[in-house]
Amino acid sequence: MTLPDSNNTEILTTIVRRCMTIQEVTWGTTQDPFEVRFRGRLLLESDEAYDLLAEKTRPHTLTPILQESEGQHIILLVKGLIEPGPSNPWINLALFLATLLSMLLAGAAYSYKPPTDMTEMEIYLTLFGKLDSGISFAVSLLSILLAHEFGHYLAARYHKTPVTLPYFLPLPLLGGFGTLGAAIRLKAPPKNKRVLLDIGIAGPLAGLVVAIPIVLYGLSLSELGTIPEIFPPGEGTVLEGNSLLYLGLKYIAHGKLLPMPLSYGSLPAPLYWLRYLFTGLPLPFGAEDVLLHPIAWAGWAGLLVTAINLIPTGQLDGGHTLYSLFGDKVQRIRPFILLLVALMGFVYSGWWLWLAIIYFLGRNHAQPLDQVTRLDPTRRTLAILTLVIFILVFTPVPLRLMFNAAPGL
Repeated sequence: MTLPDSNNTEILTTIVRRCMTIQEVTWGTTQDPFEVRFRGRLLLESDEAYDLLAEKTRPHTLTPILQESEGQHIILLVKGLIEPGPSNPWINLALFLATLLSMLLAGAAYSYKPPTDMTEMEIYLTLFGKLDSGISFAVSLLSILLAHEFGHYLAARYHKTPVTLPYFLPLPLLGGFGTLGAAIRLKAPPKNKRVLLDIGIAGPLAGLVVAIPIVLYGLSLSELGTIPEIFPPGEGTVLEGNSLLYLGLKYIAHGKLLPMPLSYGSLPAPLYWLRYLFTGLPLPFGAEDVLLHPIAWAGWAGLLVTAINLIPTGQLDGGHTLYSLFGDKVQRIRPFILLLVALMGFVYSGWWLWLAIIYFLGRNHAQPLDQVTRLDPTRRTLAILTLVIFILVFTPVPLRLMFNAAPGL
């Protein structure tokens, strides 16, 4: 171990004494991630203490990290300053344009029924000539995604947290939405849980503010029709899933819960809808349903993206919200969330993929530099409200295939 410079020791100790009663000092070795660690009790509010430490240690090329353990406060002074590297906005622009094209193709495909003998390449070539028919879909869905991502971006810039521009993810596959969504990357840790929460919830809340009017407008353009009781051989349709919010929006637009079945069978109506919401069953053959206009389809996709982002685990927006509320205790909650996602995989197989994504990529949380400062009452209320919104927008069975149901087929 190399002994610390006495002048440096006195200077750093003097700085820390301005905000903490020091009970123990440990100087780091070459194997330790810190220059020096102080243990004690803060004399100032934690957010004030951190701002003071950050200001006074910066000239010494040190970054403070504030923690709490076993009733003691811990100040780690780490060598170096966080200097975010430059970004290349041309990458963001290229991905955005690729996603726009991919969405235009998806929107055009939504309103085009190709001949059965057409190859996939021929379908793509035909759709390129019909891109104008996908404008309403692409503009609607892109508006929601842009609001979501720039909600994150502007909140990060407001808190002076370095952040990239949004990276849009194109997905030019027939039958999809033309995108896997979008993401931004924080180029430095957030200062505290308050900042983390603000950045985390700004995206889904901004996206919802845009998505809800788009869904309502799209539903107003959508006609009601009847799902066939029997489809011709080899034909079928895909039903969009329902969340509590989406069911409510359809009720506002058309005055009834849709798809309205021919009969509730032996179940009371509330139990029927509860079962249908969580399982998508029974398949509503012969039911009255809304025939989605492309704008309504795009709005529904925006609600689905919001719901997935609000799953309360890992690096998802919901994970940031839960961590902001409970800190490291979220590790005790994580197994229950994984179990719930696994159980949902039995009613919709797509959740198996999300189970793997959450398991392998959602183990860590965005650790703020100041891990002591807790949410203020207003932010705590907003965090709880965001988790309630997740329950309202979550779609247990996003898509359900309906096909030829004739006996013996």
